[in-house]
Amino acid sequence: MSNSSDDRPRCAWGDQPDPEYRAYHDLEWGVPVRDERHLFELLVLEGAQAGLSWSTILHKRQGYRRAFAGFDVSAVAAFDDADVTRLMSDTGIVRNRLKVTSAIDSARGVLALQAAGSSLVGHLWSFTGGAQMVNRFRLPGDIPAETELSRAISRDLRARGFRFVGPTIVYALLQSAGLVNDHQTSCYRWSEVQTEG
Repeated sequence: MSNSSDDRPRCAWGDQPDPEYRAYHDLEWGVPVRDERHLFELLVLEGAQAGLSWSTILHKRQGYRRAFAGFDVSAVAAFDDADVTRLMSDTGIVRNRLKVTSAIDSARGVLALQAAGSSLVGHLWSFTGGAQMVNRFRLPGDIPAETELSRAISRDLRARGFRFVGPTIVYALLQSAGLVNDHQTSCYRWSEVQTEG
């Protein structure tokens, strides 16, 4: 647990000198997301982060928003080979063909959920009964990289055509989108995110 210059105790990972990184911890991470576009954005960004630091992705976030049509699911699902070529030359994002095409495939997976009368939000939250799961981890080492829940969701999403949704990526999504609250219990945000979203 770390203390920033404002003396509020934070998760060890959230107390960074980078103001953008700290703001992400303080304002976004763990807040329950029930907006389709925002949840799709987090899904794409968590997949893009595989093998990289979250700081790298966070600093490319505006580039992703521009390149992926503001994360409009219908627009991204309609991307074709020309769009993939365009994205592969865009320095504002991670230029990895598998990650780029996985975002398109996942957008199509979201549209399929919507066509079936559901949504990405409704589908993912159904795994937690619609409520945030509140964990009580004291130390960073107590927090798992994946869980049985993330493994189950990963299997489900893969069967629906989503890609870059392995159990570790899915667990990171559950954390960032507030389906689980994994702020350390001594972090000032642990109690706050339980009443937000």
